[in-house]
Amino acid sequence: MTVTATLAGLDPTTLGDALRVAGSPGFDRWQDQIRRTGGCSDPIHLTGTTVTRDRDTGQVLHSYSTEAEPGGRLRVACGNRRASRCPSCAWTYAGDTYHLIRAGLTGDPAKGTPHTVRNHPRVFATLTAPSFGPVHNRPGRGHRPCRCGIHHPADAPELGTALDPAAYDYAGAVLWNNHAGHLWRYVTIYLPRELAKCAGITQRELRERLRISYGKVAEYQKRGAIHFHAVIRLDGPDGPDTAPPAWATRDLLTNALRTAAARAEVALPAVGDQPARVLRWGTQLDVQAIGAFGHGEDLTEQAVASYVAKYATKAAEATGTVDRRIGELSELDKLPDLPDHTRRLIRACRDLDALYPDRKLWQWAHMLGFRGHFSTKSRRYSTTLGALRQVRADYRAAQQRAALGLPDPDDHPEATTLTLAHWAYAGHGHTPGESWLAATIARDIQHNRDTAREHRAALDTAGEW
Repeated sequence: MTVTATLAGLDPTTLGDALRVAGSPGFDRWQDQIRRTGGCSDPIHLTGTTVTRDRDTGQVLHSYSTEAEPGGRLRVACGNRRASRCPSCAWTYAGDTYHLIRAGLTGDPAKGTPHTVRNHPRVFATLTAPSFGPVHNRPGRGHRPCRCGIHHPADAPELGTALDPAAYDYAGAVLWNNHAGHLWRYVTIYLPRELAKCAGITQRELRERLRISYGKVAEYQKRGAIHFHAVIRLDGPDGPDTAPPAWATRDLLTNALRTAAARAEVALPAVGDQPARVLRWGTQLDVQAIGAFGHGEDLTEQAVASYVAKYATKAAEATGTVDRRIGELSELDKLPDLPDHTRRLIRACRDLDALYPDRKLWQWAHMLGFRGHFSTKSRRYSTTLGALRQVRADYRAAQQRAALGLPDPDDHPEATTLTLAHWAYAGHGHTPGESWLAATIARDIQHNRDTAREHRAALDTAGEW
C-alpha cells in the first residue's frame, strides 16, 4: 500500500497520526502484520517470545520476540463474527459458514460428508415469529400501499416500525426473542416423532433407520423479531455415509416439519403485570426444496449456502440497535439516531428483567432479548467451524516452517521439535491514523478477492475452471 493524496479530507488528528505511522521505521512490518490479519479493524495486541528447539539435542532452531515488532507488539485478528464490529474477520467467518453449510448439501469428504448426501431428502425452512401488532411494510413488494395508506420505498426508515406504538406488544416481542431458541429445540424434539408417526413406525424403529441433520442461522426482521433459516437433511442410520430408506421422502420431511413447528410452544406463567403467555411460531412457515446445481431449480445448494453465510455475520443491525451490551438505560440518550421502535424494545428488556430474572433480558437488551447462538448445527451435519479454523492454522504453520527452514513433521517424522511460547495480552485496536490505514489495506484485500472471484466465475462459465 502506498500512502497518497487520498489522505486529503481526513480530520487533522487522523491525518497527523496516519502520517506519523506511515513515516515510522517499522511501517513496512506494520503493514505486513495488518495484511496477515486480513485488515482486521480491531486487532489483539500480544507481547511475548517463542523458542523452537530440537527435542533430542536441545539446539535452538528458531527464536522470536515481539521486541523487534512495531511498538513491541504482535497484532493478530480479533476473530469477531459481526460485520458491524470487524468486516474483515466477519468475511472469514462467513466463508467458513458457507463451506460448512455447502459441505452438508453437496458433500465434501474432507469435511466429513460424502458426495452422495446431495441425493438425500433436504429442505430449506424459514420459521418466523408471530405478529405483535401491525407494522409499516411493503405488501406485494411495494405494489400495494401499507396499512397507513403510503407506498413505502424499499429504504424507508419507518419500515418494520409499529403503526401504533401504544398498542404494540413490545413485551411479547422481546419475550418471544428470548425464548426462540427453546422453540427451535422443541422442533428438533417433535420432528423425529412426527416422522415416525407419518411413516407408521415407532420412534425406536425410526432411529434404527434414519437420522436428522441440520444447520441453521438466525436473522432479525426489520420489526426486531428473530427468525430462523434451517437446512434440514435426512440421512441413513449411520449418518451422511448411508442413504435413508426409500419411504423417507422430501414430502414426508416437509409435512412432519410443519406439524412439529405447529406443536412447538413455550408456556410462560403470569408474573407481575404480565399475563400468562404461550409462545409459538408464526403462521408463515416456508419450506422449499433444495435442488442440485445446474438442474434448473429456483433454490440451489450454492444459493442456500450463500444465504446462510450472509446472515451468520449479522446481528440486530437491521433494527438500528447497538452492537454491544448496554450498561445503563441512560446510554440510550447518547444515541439520537436510535429508532423509537428499537428504543422501546430495549426498554421492554429493562422493564421485564426483574420479572424474569433467570432470562437475563437486560443483559441481552442490545440483541432485543435474543440470547441464543446465531449459527448452530447438528453433530453429523458436516464439519465444524473449529475444524475449518484448524485447517487454516495448520496451513499457516506449514508456511511458517517452510519459510524458516524447519522440518515438516509429515515429511520427517523422525525430526521432533519442541516450541516453548510465552504470550501476554497487551491491548487491542488501532490509533485513528492506524485505523484509516488498516481500512485501506482491508479494501485492497477485498478488491483482490472480488477480482479473483470474478475471474474464477468467468472460467467456470467458459468451462475452463
